[in-house]
Amino acid sequence: MSSSESTSQTTGDAARRERRRSNSLLLALAVGFLVFGAATGALYYALRPDMLRIAVGPPGSDDDKVVQAMADAFGSESRTVRLSPIKTEGAAESLALLAAGKADLAVGRGDLEMPAEAQAVAVVRKNFVVLWAPSGPAGKNSKRKHSPKIKEVADLAGRHVGVIGRTAANAALLRVVLSSSGVAPDKVAMTHFGTDRIEELARDASLDAFMAVGPLDSKITSDAVAATARTRGEPKFLAIETSEAIALKHPRYESEEIPPSVFNADPAWPGDKVETVSVSHLIVAKKTLSETTVAAFFRQLFAVRQAIARQVPGAAHITKPDLEKDTELPVHRGAAAVIDGNERTFLDRYGDYFWFGLLLLSGIGSAIAWLRRYLNRDEREENTSHRKRILTMVSSARTADSNQELLSLQREADAIIRETLECYDDGAIEEEELAAFGLVLELLSNAIAERRATLQRANFETVRGAATAPRG
Repeated sequence: MSSSESTSQTTGDAARRERRRSNSLLLALAVGFLVFGAATGALYYALRPDMLRIAVGPPGSDDDKVVQAMADAFGSESRTVRLSPIKTEGAAESLALLAAGKADLAVGRGDLEMPAEAQAVAVVRKNFVVLWAPSGPAGKNSKRKHSPKIKEVADLAGRHVGVIGRTAANAALLRVVLSSSGVAPDKVAMTHFGTDRIEELARDASLDAFMAVGPLDSKITSDAVAATARTRGEPKFLAIETSEAIALKHPRYESEEIPPSVFNADPAWPGDKVETVSVSHLIVAKKTLSETTVAAFFRQLFAVRQAIARQVPGAAHITKPDLEKDTELPVHRGAAAVIDGNERTFLDRYGDYFWFGLLLLSGIGSAIAWLRRYLNRDEREENTSHRKRILTMVSSARTADSNQELLSLQREADAIIRETLECYDDGAIEEEELAAFGLVLELLSNAIAERRATLQRANFETVRGAATAPRG
């Protein structure tokens, strides 16, 4: 090999080594960016809070105040769940948004038409049915106590009832009560009054009885009872004695009792406990909402309940749904798991993801190995050509005519060894390829050694022959 050829090959080898280092650097950067991106994405996904849209209405109602207080409490701390309230005109509209997929949660009354696959998450409050009739006109000049014309629910036939609240659900509930008490609902007239028309309701002499549906500590109910007592005389509370039968036929309702003196202490209103029915206002979610998300929301809700109850008294009524009762609306599995203490562990929830991650990492590793081999294909081909070159050099060594030729072959072999080791250090060739290279290199070394010994013996014989030859 001439000096110019050797210089040209050295320059080419240096260029290839530089290209190989550049490819290795690019590969390392690509792998680094991939790992960093995957880690960043996983961390963001794990730490970001779930934003749940909750539909509630009407604006300014007790439910709206409670939900807004919940949203503020969730947002003021580092919580895994945040709430985004959606204002609606009422519970029916809230449930419609849930059914349409425009809300993740909704606050609705239990006796309204529920979306398909809706499930209960928490009880916001229980609304008790309060039915009462006036005993007669009240005033300072009234010397005798009037006896109420209506003493029980059955006496409402042919009467006129004032219903507090404009929701059609109250009228439907009254019809259920009337039917269970043997009164044809179409024989009873009903007039709805908004919660801002309590005084008008109390002064309406055409009304024979009144109905309110709300919590027992509801100011609206208490004010309505007091207002009718001032204008129409002492109230007579009507017991719904078929409450257990109603609860049995309609699981959305429950049999309850109104305790004595809950609306007034002196005189006691009512004077004794009164049998009635209740209907719950619920936070509901679709069955398809993640069990983990619902469980996190449920835990957070009851963690902040006492705190928000100090701001919004209505939050004190929030309770856990009863898993023992056979209700029409089942409890969401996320809430049920927390209540029962059967919530799945971290490994139970994410074990499959870990296995998938391992498989993904294995696939990425295989892809990187393939890419690395692809980028180093020139170096592997060069290593193969080096082995072939050494095999050719073995033949040349065995037929070399001088030590100078052997020395030239040895120098060329040294250059090939140096470049091959650099390739190995850069990761361009594997140990198996280096071992194969070592075999042919050992073969060359043996061939050079044998040929050098042969040449030395030949030189020695020539010298000895010349020394022993007869002189003329």
